[in-house]
Amino acid sequence: MFKKRTLIVIGGTGFLGFHILKFFSKKKWRIISVSRKKATRSRFIKKRVKYVYADISKLDKLRSKLKKYKKIDFIINSGGEVDHKNKKKVFSSHFLGVKNLCVIANEKKIKRFIQFGSSLEYGKIRSPHKESFKCLPISNYAKAKYLATKHLINLRSKNNFPALVVRPYQVYGPQQDINRFIPIVIKHCLTNEKFPCSNGIQSRDFLYITDFVNCVCKLLLIKDLPPQIINIGSGKVKKILNVIKFIKRIIKKGKPEFGKIKLRKEENLLTYPNTQILKETINFTSVTSFEKGIKKTINYYKRIV
Repeated sequence: MFKKRTLIVIGGTGFLGFHILKFFSKKKWRIISVSRKKATRSRFIKKRVKYVYADISKLDKLRSKLKKYKKIDFIINSGGEVDHKNKKKVFSSHFLGVKNLCVIANEKKIKRFIQFGSSLEYGKIRSPHKESFKCLPISNYAKAKYLATKHLINLRSKNNFPALVVRPYQVYGPQQDINRFIPIVIKHCLTNEKFPCSNGIQSRDFLYITDFVNCVCKLLLIKDLPPQIINIGSGKVKKILNVIKFIKRIIKKGKPEFGKIKLRKEENLLTYPNTQILKETINFTSVTSFEKGIKKTINYYKRIV
């Protein structure tokens, strides 16, 4: 199954990309990370990963950077602009960048292209989200992601391009940026600070990072091309209020101030996926319980906070 292959991970210096690199570097593949920014110390892999720095929205420069890699088997695109307020950069990174990657992929005759889409592509549609639903994206980020999805599906339908779009929900774990929901709560609880929260009535699907990576690995290597779009989640829903209270109880510190932050107008109170296609395709079930995953995550942040 793990015969030596060449894999390019776009956004290998980000949270999801780093864990993808980490997994496949242990399998002795030839691994190439492509990103605009250099890896932080905690997300740098010394062995078996070649770091290439390029902007995927600039096709000629990207092609030049990857010219020496004659044979590429797989591309996983986990990259993108993190500043979602910058409409131009978001569009360039999440849509134009994907179009450029498709050009490269065709030139290199790759076997599979996995695009990390977003649950936000569904917009205000009622949960559980099914892949067959007509998407109604609201934010610039969600619209750019959806344009990329449509482009990939079109290429797959017309030219048999080996594309798969996965839509992850709330993936969490060690090495996640400190400005994300779970790391924020952990940090404030570890330092025993007051911190503002919403009233916590929103419900979300949380999946531990290693379960997510294992899922992507199986989808990458499955013999037949999977369905066009696949939701990835644990299949279990938890209220934000209960997540915060659980973290506080484990750490035994923290002063959350519920109701201090108003809900965003575009925010769904209930967001979770239908994971039937995922189960049918790779028989996937998450093996890391939420309790175990949170404890592992807390142990990581204890060392850096």
